[in-house]
Amino acid sequence: MNAELDCYARDMIAAGALFHQRGWVPATGGNFSARLSSNRMLITASGWHKGELTPDAFLVADLEGRPDDSSRKASYETLLHCQLYKMDAGIGAALHTHSVANTLLSMRQSSVRLAGYELLKLLPGISTHDAAVEIPVFENDQDIARLASAIDAHMKKSAAAAYLIAGHGLYAWGSSVAQARHRVEALEFMFECELRKLTLEKHT
Repeated sequence: MNAELDCYARDMIAAGALFHQRGWVPATGGNFSARLSSNRMLITASGWHKGELTPDAFLVADLEGRPDDSSRKASYETLLHCQLYKMDAGIGAALHTHSVANTLLSMRQSSVRLAGYELLKLLPGISTHDAAVEIPVFENDQDIARLASAIDAHMKKSAAAAYLIAGHGLYAWGSSVAQARHRVEALEFMFECELRKLTLEKHT
């Protein structure tokens, strides 16, 4: 792995360790990627535990999801990363998590409204806590190409800061792995708050 790939891999390894420590990527759940060029990305290979990543856990693929090394298997959800990179040239990394909060909220709601949180300022275009963001929820679909197409059509009509797949998890992105990680942390905190609010409301 050359120096550039190693740098991206180190950042994603650190994100995986942090996310696993916080319970957001159990077992082999989740996947991470970073853009390398206009038509290449570095992405986690299939089957790797995200809390135990090493440089060998990553492969280079094109934006059609085809690994440069045909003997290796990309993540099942690679086309969802491809969709983001094709949609916006400013996206430099995408991270996918499976937390309890994001999974449960996405099973209950067609979108998750986040309002009044200081951490909203980590999302694009927001400079005050006095704001509201709708995080869309897409129905889960084992046909990933079809799911990617549905997400792409929605996002061309309505920009999103991140999205959820029902019962499955969060996709968040940024210009770098660090920015994407910060956004995941902010969103997961707000999702946890929303889940606890639902519990409190039920018992009051």
